[in-house]
Amino acid sequence: MSAMPCILEADVDTIVAKPVPFASVYVTLTKQAHIELVMQAAYWKSSHHRATLRLHWAELEHRGALDQAALREAALRSELEVAQAKIRDLQQRVFGRKSERSKGTNESQASASGRSRGHQRGKPGHGRKMHPHLPEHVQDIELASATCPQCGLGLSEFPGTEDSEVVELEVKAYRRVIRRRRYRPTCSCGCLPGIVTAPAPARLIERGKFGVSVWTSVLLDKFLYGRPSHRLLQDLADHGLNMAPGTLAGGLKTLAPLFAPLEQAFVQKLRAASHWHADETRWAVFIDVAGKVGHRWYLWVFHSNAVVHYVLNASRSAQVIESELAGVERGIISCDRYSAYKKFARLHPGVVLAFCWAHVRRDLLELANSYPDLSAWAFAGVDAIGALYHLNGLRLQAPEGSPQRATHHTQLEQAVQDMAQRRTLVLADPLLLAAPAAKVLQSMAVHWGGLTVFVDHPWIPMDNNTAESDMRGPVVGRKNFYGSASQWSGELAATMYSLMMTLRLWKINARTWLGAYLQACVDNDNHAPNDIAPFLPWAMQAPQLAAMRACAPVHTHVEGIDSS
Repeated sequence: MSAMPCILEADVDTIVAKPVPFASVYVTLTKQAHIELVMQAAYWKSSHHRATLRLHWAELEHRGALDQAALREAALRSELEVAQAKIRDLQQRVFGRKSERSKGTNESQASASGRSRGHQRGKPGHGRKMHPHLPEHVQDIELASATCPQCGLGLSEFPGTEDSEVVELEVKAYRRVIRRRRYRPTCSCGCLPGIVTAPAPARLIERGKFGVSVWTSVLLDKFLYGRPSHRLLQDLADHGLNMAPGTLAGGLKTLAPLFAPLEQAFVQKLRAASHWHADETRWAVFIDVAGKVGHRWYLWVFHSNAVVHYVLNASRSAQVIESELAGVERGIISCDRYSAYKKFARLHPGVVLAFCWAHVRRDLLELANSYPDLSAWAFAGVDAIGALYHLNGLRLQAPEGSPQRATHHTQLEQAVQDMAQRRTLVLADPLLLAAPAAKVLQSMAVHWGGLTVFVDHPWIPMDNNTAESDMRGPVVGRKNFYGSASQWSGELAATMYSLMMTLRLWKINARTWLGAYLQACVDNDNHAPNDIAPFLPWAMQAPQLAAMRACAPVHTHVEGIDSS
C-alpha cells in the first residue's frame, strides 16, 4: 500500500511564529493506519458527543427531580401546616376558652391593678336579699331550762323575741283525695235514680292519676331545664312519687295535641313580622325514614320581635324556610352564610339577608389560632370589628334625630368604607397576604352587602347572636338526652321550645303560664281552650301580663286534700 505524508494537528501560524518540537518531523503512515486513525477520531468524537448529551439529559432530569422534590416539600409543608392548624383548632375546641368575649376595659384595668373581681373587702355591700313574698313557718325556740345556772331560780319572760330567718325549700308529692258526696232523693216522682252522686272533676288526661302540677313540672323540667327523663323519674322517686317511663312517654304523647293551636298562632305571628333571626342545628330523631341515611335531623329557629318559633325537619334545605315564612315577600333575615338563606333570598327579591359579624370575627380568631404567623394580622382585624361595634353602639345610644346620632352615623359609615378599601387593596395584590388570610377576606368581600345592612338600618343588629342564644336550650337538651326517639316527640320538643323561649322573650313565668293553660285544658274537657287569645303574650292586657310574670301562687293544703 502506498504511503502518504501527513502533518497531525499543525498550526501554520504557530509553527512560523515559534518552532514546535517535531514540527519538521514527518511521519509516514499507511493508508490503513490513516483510515484507522480517522475512524478512531470519529468514534471518540461520537462517544464524546453522546456522553455530552447523556450528561445534559442527566442534568435536566436532576433539575426536574429537584423541582419535583421542591414541589413535594412545599406540598408536605403545606399539609403539615394545615394539620398543625387543625390540631390547634381541635385543642382550642376541647381545652380552650369557650367564650368569644374579649376582655373589657374594666376587666383589663382590674387585672392590671391586681384587684380581684366582685365585692371588695372593707367596702359596704348591698345586704342580704329578703324574701317577704314567701309563706312563713314560725319556729319557736325556748330554753331547755329557764333557770339560773348558779342559784336555780326561774327566769321570767321578757317581752319580744330575737328573730332571724332561714329560707328552706320543700318539695312534696301528695294525693288529692276526691270525695264525691252521695245523695238519696226524698221525693216520690221517680225522675232520679236511687242514689245521686256529685259529678267527677275533669282531669288533664282521661283516667290519669297525675294532675296538672305533675305534668307542669315534667314539661318544665325536660324542655326548660334540659334534664333527661330518667333523671326526672329518679328525682320524683326520691320524693316518694314513682312514675313508670311508659307512663311518662304516654302522657307526653297525650298532651302534645293540646299545644297545636299555639303552634299555629306562633307561625301566624311570625309571618307578620318584618325582621327575623334564623339559625339551625342538628337534632337526632331515632327513626328510619325511607330515602334518608342516618338519624340526623335539623332544628330550625326563627326569632321575631314577638315570638320565637322552632321547627323540626329532616332536611336542611331552603324548603324549610319557604314553609316557615310562606307568604312573606319583604323583610330582613339576620343569619349566617349558609346557602339555604341565600337561595331563599334569590327566590324572594324583597327579602334582604343581614349577615353576622360575629362569624367574621370567629373566622379571624380561628385563623389566629390555626396559623400563629398570621395572628397579628388576624387580631388587628378583630380590633377593627370591635371598633365597628363600638361606633354602632354609640350611634344607638344617641337619641334618634339628634346631632350626636348623625355624627356617630357618619363616623360609622367612614369606618366601614375604610375597612372595605383596605380589604380591596390587600386582595388586589395576592403577594401581600397568605392564602388562609386571603380566604377570609374573599368571604368578607362576597358577603359585604349583607354585612353592611346594619349601617342603613340601625334597628338591625350587627350579629346573629340572638338566634344562637335561642339554640342554647335545645343544645343542652341534645347533649343530655341525645334527641328524640320518635317524630312526635321531636315535634313536641320543637313546640315546647317555641313556647318556653317565647315566654322568656315576654318575661313571663313559665310555671305560672303553663299551670294556667293546662288547667284551662282541663276545664275544656281535655281539649285546648276554644279561645287561646288570653294565653298569647302579645294579646294579653297589662294586668294579665303582670299576673303571668309573677311567681305561681303558693297553696296550702290539709292532709289528703289538694287545694291547688
